[in-house]
Amino acid sequence: MEATLQTIFLLGFAAYAARHALPAYIHKAAWCIMNCRTAVLGGHVEVCPEGHFERNHYNSCRHRICPQCAFLQVQKWLVRQQARLLACDHYHVVFTIAHELNCLWPFNDKLMTDTLFNSARATILELLADPKYLGAKPGIIASLHTWSKTLILHTHIHCLVTGGGLKDGRWLNLRYDYLFPFAVARVLFRAKVLEAITQALDKEKLHLPDHLTDPEVRKIIKKAWRKKWNVHIREKYSHGEGVLSYVARYLRGGPIATSRIAKIEDNKVTFHVGRNKKQLMTLTIEEFLRRYLQHIPKPGSRVIRSYGLYAAASKKQLRHCHKLFGKTLSEATPPIHWQDLLESAFSQATKPHDTPWLCPICGKRLITGRRIPPRRRNRPNAAPPPMWEVQSCPVT
Repeated sequence: MEATLQTIFLLGFAAYAARHALPAYIHKAAWCIMNCRTAVLGGHVEVCPEGHFERNHYNSCRHRICPQCAFLQVQKWLVRQQARLLACDHYHVVFTIAHELNCLWPFNDKLMTDTLFNSARATILELLADPKYLGAKPGIIASLHTWSKTLILHTHIHCLVTGGGLKDGRWLNLRYDYLFPFAVARVLFRAKVLEAITQALDKEKLHLPDHLTDPEVRKIIKKAWRKKWNVHIREKYSHGEGVLSYVARYLRGGPIATSRIAKIEDNKVTFHVGRNKKQLMTLTIEEFLRRYLQHIPKPGSRVIRSYGLYAAASKKQLRHCHKLFGKTLSEATPPIHWQDLLESAFSQATKPHDTPWLCPICGKRLITGRRIPPRRRNRPNAAPPPMWEVQSCPVT
């Protein structure tokens, strides 16, 4: 049995959905994962221009949580962002909220997401606006991650921050060989997050879990005030591409890559949970799906956001910064073909099956032949009822 996320969903999602009330967007994501690159979605035939070889190439579902669709979309995003990166030092900063607040996340995901992003952005901009550290406007690219290696809820934000900034048309570098003190950052970040949550609770904009009352939530907030929050500032990079690649890895494809799934047997899933491949965790398919489904973002949610010099509204300032570094910011990137990306990624391949864009007989690039129509457009029996019959509720 092939150890893939698609196999896990095919084996267990129908039974899981029958026992749990799931929102429509969860059903849609599951349907996409189960039918990705199958005849259900249709496709086309790739043929050798000399007539030596042909094969069916089925369409991807293109859902952002599907790991089979991640590579091309991530690489396209990465090419665009790398063209925007300034030729300066960059820092990797990770902001993590206290785990006591995790109970609020499933019922207030949009509010909590906005709070986390806004608090991280405000912390960085406020500290770097201080002449003691920089006194200028930096560039920030932030990415939300809601999972840990074991797929439990572990909400944190990865930020790529320039090691300098723009002030009055001049580029200023950091005064010291560090971004800012992490002890100061974690106190400021904690205050901004908890003050925002408290205000939402006071204005009755915070949805409370069924098992918690208003006073109990306030006790949780009070407990979070007493904790030392985790703000991790990693060493500086002479460029930001390494951190950007790390962020891009989780832009699409969900919380677990296919390479991390070791085996599926006896209704259980075993997967790698550490840097050392000897560290494994085994869960039942039902528990694996429960953990996995809580990380599927709602439609329209923005899990990557840019601020400061990298914000969409700062194009003129970013273009000026590139000129200061002797480069030109391109307004548009040329179209990227999937075969070119594969050829670049697998340039060291020597075996025919390692070069799927080439004919295994003559080595010429395959071309698109006839189209394969989709077999069916309706969803399988595990599909949800009509949208208006499905209530929005957290994954349970």
